Order: sequence, then structure tokens, then C-alpha cells
Amino acid sequence: MINRLVEKIKKTGAPIVVGLDPMLKYIPQYIRQTAYAEYGETLAGAGEAIWQYNKGIVDAICDLVPAVKPQIAMYEQFGLEGMQAFQKTVDYCHEKGLVVIGDVKRGDIGSTSEAYAAGHLGKVMVGSKVCRGFNEDFATVNPYLGSDGVKPFIKVCQEEKKGIFILVKTSNPSSGEFQDRFLQEDGKPLYEAVGRQVAKWSEECMGDTYSYVGAVVGATYPEQGKILRSIMPKSFILVPGYGAQGGKGADLVHFFNKDGLGAIVNSSRGIIAAYQQEKYAAFGERGYADASRAAVIDMREDIAQALK
Repeated sequence: MINRLVEKIKKTGAPIVVGLDPMLKYIPQYIRQTAYAEYGETLAGAGEAIWQYNKGIVDAICDLVPAVKPQIAMYEQFGLEGMQAFQKTVDYCHEKGLVVIGDVKRGDIGSTSEAYAAGHLGKVMVGSKVCRGFNEDFATVNPYLGSDGVKPFIKVCQEEKKGIFILVKTSNPSSGEFQDRFLQEDGKPLYEAVGRQVAKWSEECMGDTYSYVGAVVGATYPEQGKILRSIMPKSFILVPGYGAQGGKGADLVHFFNKDGLGAIVNSSRGIIAAYQQEKYAAFGERGYADASRAAVIDMREDIAQALK
């Protein structure tokens, strides 16, 4: 799957992943009203509104970007109906030819980690039948329980030719409370130790040029990104924090390799709720998907200018 992601980035010229992180306040009122008219102001109504909203955005941007990243918590909060919207979204994005990164941040041990890996990336046996769960192409993984939590995912990646992005240095302001702590044995911060381990894991399942084992490094920490890029040369870096969290194209240069590849930049509400920004307000609620498309085009240009 990493080979396919690289090919699609080259084809689109857009190292961009759109975060499908719907919140009801982002969804235009007319979509919510239509859903509530059919299902009531219920979890089912919320799930329907989310699905219709996502569908409009995917239709508008699927020819521009290689990948999408639905954040599972935004769906889980609406219970089973929300998870149905998540599955519909994953399946529809696949129909549109998009690579799907499940932003699930799973991190546990033993059989629990095996079950997470099977549910999101692999398969299960039901009697004599092979069945697949959510069936994303990549998943985000929290490594802070150690290799017990990561190796089941690597095993599935090897079997299914799918991938993971391991949290190394996240974009949130308080990430340094733990990730920047210096280790006594070598005087390096914890995130560098995680990066070195990711580099070792990446060698276990290589694609043609990059590994199926990638890393998450926030755009809000460009200097750390530069260090981690050199530590993990074969890992693709998923870069959150662009746009609404303050990251700009100029911050991203060091996340990429000299071949212009090696990173994919995420923007969520900066794209999916673009119509609520002053810059794209002229599109209006009913033009929300067109506003998202315009935001993707602007982001693509910003990154391209930075990489020149």
C-alpha cells in the first residue's frame, strides 16, 4: 500500500491527506435538517448527516488528493450509528480510488493489539469464512506501551501489504510534557528514541522505496521534524498540524526527502470546514464542498511553493 500511496502522490502532485473529522457544527444546516427530518434528532440522524457531509467533500476532492484520514473518535461519539457512517465513508473513499488512513491511535498489548490490528487492517475467520472489518489501508498506532503494542500491527502489515503511522512527535502544544523528556542514558529526548525504533521497525517491511511503517510528526515542530527525517530515512512521515493548528508550507520543507517525497501533510477542519472561513465564505453553506476543493488547491500550491 505504501507503493500505491507514493504513486498517487506523484500522480496528483499533492502530498496531502484530507482529515475527515466531522463535527456537527461543521455540517451545513440544510444537511442536518434533511437528516433530522428523516431520522429525528437522534444518533441515527447525526450519523446520516455526517455521511452525507463526507460524501459531498469526497466527491469534490477525490481527483485532487491521494488520501483521506477519518478520525474515528468523531464517529464513535455517535455510537453504532456513527460507526456505520465511518464504515460507509471508508468504503466510499475506496470506491473513489483514495487511500484511507484510519486515524485510530490504537495502542495496547498482546491479544488486544492483535485484535485491533485485525479489525482495522487485517481479517478474521468467522467459521470457515474470511471476513474483514473496517479495512483501512493504514492505521495510526500509539507506541508508548512498547513493542508488544506495535509488533501485531507490523505482522498484519507484512501479511496484508498495508501500513501504519506510529506516533513519534505529535502536533499538540502539550506533547513535550512527555515526548521531549530527555533520557538519562544518551541525553536525547524521548521522541528521538521512538524515532530510532521506528527506523528499525521500518526495515522489517519495505516497499519499493519506502517502508510500510511510517511516523507521525507534527508540522508545528519543524526543527524536530528535521532531526526525525534524518533518523527515519525510509519511513513516510504523516504530518498533522497544517492550517488550523498553525503549520504552514514553509514549515514543511524538512519533513520531505530530496526526492520530494517521504511526507504527506494532513489538514482537517482547514479543508472540510473551509466554507466557515472568511477566505472561502463566498461559497456559502451549499457550496461547502466547492470551498473544500478550493482549500485543497490553495494548500497544494502553498506546499509546492515551499518545496521549490
